[in-house]
Amino acid sequence: MTGTASNSLRYVARQPILSGDETLFAYELLFRDGLRDGFFAADSDLASRSTLDTSLLMGLEILCNGQPAFINCTRDILLKDYITLLPPQQVAVEVLETVAPDDAVVAACLHLRKRGYLIVLDDFVPDGPHEPLTSLADIIKVDLKATTREQRKSLVRRYGSRCRMVAEKVETREEFTTAREDGFHYFQGYFFRKPELMQVREIPANRLNYLRLLQTLSAPELDIREIEELFKGEASLCYRLLRYLNSPLFSFPNAIHSVRHALSILGERELRRWIRLTATLDAAQNRPSDLILSALARARFGELLASKLQLGRPDFFLLGLLSLMDAILQLPMGVVLDGIGLEQETKAVLLGTSCNPPPVYQLMLAQESADWKQASALCTSLHLSEDFVADAYFEAMCWARAMTTGA
Repeated sequence: MTGTASNSLRYVARQPILSGDETLFAYELLFRDGLRDGFFAADSDLASRSTLDTSLLMGLEILCNGQPAFINCTRDILLKDYITLLPPQQVAVEVLETVAPDDAVVAACLHLRKRGYLIVLDDFVPDGPHEPLTSLADIIKVDLKATTREQRKSLVRRYGSRCRMVAEKVETREEFTTAREDGFHYFQGYFFRKPELMQVREIPANRLNYLRLLQTLSAPELDIREIEELFKGEASLCYRLLRYLNSPLFSFPNAIHSVRHALSILGERELRRWIRLTATLDAAQNRPSDLILSALARARFGELLASKLQLGRPDFFLLGLLSLMDAILQLPMGVVLDGIGLEQETKAVLLGTSCNPPPVYQLMLAQESADWKQASALCTSLHLSEDFVADAYFEAMCWARAMTTGA
């Protein structure tokens, strides 16, 4: 990819920031000019400008699903007031640890704070260079890997009463629990994607129905009678199906009154797709919204890539959808998969025991986590253009949001 091609500014990743009860608070946005350029470029000002441009192009409502956006700001971005192109009620100004807090930077932060922007100090360390900015900070982020527990507890005691403290790089349930006990208000990392394993845990009846439905869908031929019985045992699914088919979208001359009638009219292909979506959405009730959005985005992204490559197996829509089902259901992945009849290769991928995960699946994860070097290499191996992959990922994000909000 040439430098010119990368100016399409469509490369995006986001990392959620959660509260202590694991509800979504905000996203940190990670943008680059392109897959290759984003990983190798040393120009942090260019990366920050790309963040702003892409935010304006795509819209923060789509990128962050209505949640605040933490945007990395260099000295140049701060002093030139570029961040004011975005609305203060949706943006937190994250001052990078590389920005020296001289008088000009302090004045810029004061100006932005007066205009209503949250000021965030990134990678804050005890007695570090950002100390002059603490009086202006609304939020302070502390890297768990770069500090000791005693240092973190000291920072919380010193600043926690007037600033909201974010623990960064929280990767395990134990680290999350410890940071929460130490007084941190928010948490950033991938710990919540790995649900806490329980020695003995019974699957609630409604969750078991979801797993049985997904298992039924994995069969080469659908058993409509079995699906009908499962639907009848889950009132919310019945209601949503009837509402869906009675909507103006289908313009049926007569109303749909029975589950059997609805299932037969929908057709096998659309039925498989609709049940997967609906079962996943219902299963995700009371879970962090980022989980369901990520699962749906992975599913749609995999489907788009597979259609371009004309791949029939595995079902990458289903693979993407199931890849976060352990976190959605709060069950170990092994327990989730025990209730679904999947081929061994797909199970191995989901359990993390596959020696050679499909490149499409690897690309799903690389694109989501902003691992641009890996994404670029996978694009090359799959003979996919990076522009196509970026467009497909953005389309998948928009589709996922529409599925969950109706927007």
